[in-house]
Amino acid sequence: MHIAIAGNIGSGKTTLTRMLTQQYGWTPKYESVDYNPYLADFYNDMARWSFNLQIYFLNRRFKDVVEISKAKGVIVQDRTIYEDARIFAPNLHDMGLMSSRDFDNYQDLFSLMLSLVKPPDLLVYLRSSIPNLVSQIQKRGREYEASIRIDYLKGLNDKYENWIGNYRDGKLMIVDVDKLKFEENPEDFSTILDMIDGELHGLF
Repeated sequence: MHIAIAGNIGSGKTTLTRMLTQQYGWTPKYESVDYNPYLADFYNDMARWSFNLQIYFLNRRFKDVVEISKAKGVIVQDRTIYEDARIFAPNLHDMGLMSSRDFDNYQDLFSLMLSLVKPPDLLVYLRSSIPNLVSQIQKRGREYEASIRIDYLKGLNDKYENWIGNYRDGKLMIVDVDKLKFEENPEDFSTILDMIDGELHGLF
């Protein structure tokens, strides 16, 4: 079974993935951020490195989904292949940070990849306000994230809401992380566990 955690930068995807794997003994599939050879360059010059970064992410995410499809047990994935193509690449294109030529090429490649994999059994979307995202990003203190622009985060949030509002590929669960501080509050984490349990009972 494939459970995917989706959400904007700083929404808590990695934290929730870790907590769920500890709670249930599931197998995590984390996003490889610390070893990304393009990320620091991208935040310094988005227009120059946007296409390179998105192709790197797409390649890594496709490999992850293929591995997940062959795995046994329950896999929890930190970020999905959809978010690269539905959120990040379109946002860069809209901001003039990715050319139409590169964007069209990227979307063609994504469509081909998507035809070869199936969607997650459950998608968990972590909904967050911009102030909460900024607070979380500052708290974790990654140097390459220090220059993230507010308009960039807002553009991503708008696209997340549009994507989730039209998501029809499978089961969807929305968690308001402005209200449910699951890392700090055990009761809030228990609420999320109850929500997931409720969704999973319909999958078996």
